[in-house]
Amino acid sequence: MNVQSVTVGEAIELFGDKLDLTLEAGQGGLENELVSSDVHRPALALAGFVGLFTFDRAQILGNTEMLYILSLPESRRPEVLKTIYQFDIPAVIVTDGNEVLPTLRHLADERNIPLLTTSYSTTKFAHLFSLYLDDVFAPHTALHGSLVDVYGIGLLLMGRSGIGKSEIAIDLVERGHRLVADDVVLVSRKLQGILVGTSGEALRDHMEIRGLGILNVRSMFGVRATRLQKRIEVIVKLVEWNESTGLDRIGLEEDWAAVLDVEVPQVTVPIYPGKNITVIAEAIAMNYQLKIQGYHTAHEFNRRLVDRMNQKKRSEVVLRADVE
Repeated sequence: MNVQSVTVGEAIELFGDKLDLTLEAGQGGLENELVSSDVHRPALALAGFVGLFTFDRAQILGNTEMLYILSLPESRRPEVLKTIYQFDIPAVIVTDGNEVLPTLRHLADERNIPLLTTSYSTTKFAHLFSLYLDDVFAPHTALHGSLVDVYGIGLLLMGRSGIGKSEIAIDLVERGHRLVADDVVLVSRKLQGILVGTSGEALRDHMEIRGLGILNVRSMFGVRATRLQKRIEVIVKLVEWNESTGLDRIGLEEDWAAVLDVEVPQVTVPIYPGKNITVIAEAIAMNYQLKIQGYHTAHEFNRRLVDRMNQKKRSEVVLRADVE
């Protein structure tokens, strides 16, 4: 699922307070849509060149633009500003606490283009504004599972309903690890293909254990037992044990699962009575940490076996040569 656009009004509601945004005029345009997380500074457009004017983005009037406008005779300012206001601009944002000219207010109301102000510097505002919109536009989906931070590694426990994902998650929390989400994990794809999971507002800090009901993990285990979000680094797929199911016992072959077109390492763990899946989950997290550091246990073990076999062959050759 992917959000293709967000209205200016929704953007103000989502992060207006964080960016110190104030609506000065153009209230009739709050339904204007932002379709890109990028912003644009219309310096060249104000000078009259609109050949490459990206009018579909939020326009920022910083110190440079405002000084240029103020340097003009007051009679020319409306003419210059109409150069950009002739286009369907989603919004105009005056940064650095610059004074809002009456002409700007008039054009904003006349064209129904929201005029916003912020005390943030242009560079800082542009960065944060784009960052927040990147988060809004990020592709996202919901997965059935439990997400736990184990030794700093985000493990997404998945499997059929009732297989024991929540029980394993609460066991991990009891051992000092941190719950991110249970039952429904909201996943979004950030920049560079990073998957981040979080919980819905209603279920945050809570989990359901069959036969016991809803538990408040934060209240039971303390504030350190939960976290708001976590990068998903390994998927632990829980399946019932079946002798006919072929599973890799050495670990040379790596399995992957696609989530929002991002390949994530997947470990399939068979479950049967008496098996301590919690310890195995911890081992999966620690083994993944070793891989990040460049040490692949299965590959190293295989290399040692190959070296031993080659050494044995060389010894046999030398022995035959001595006998001959």
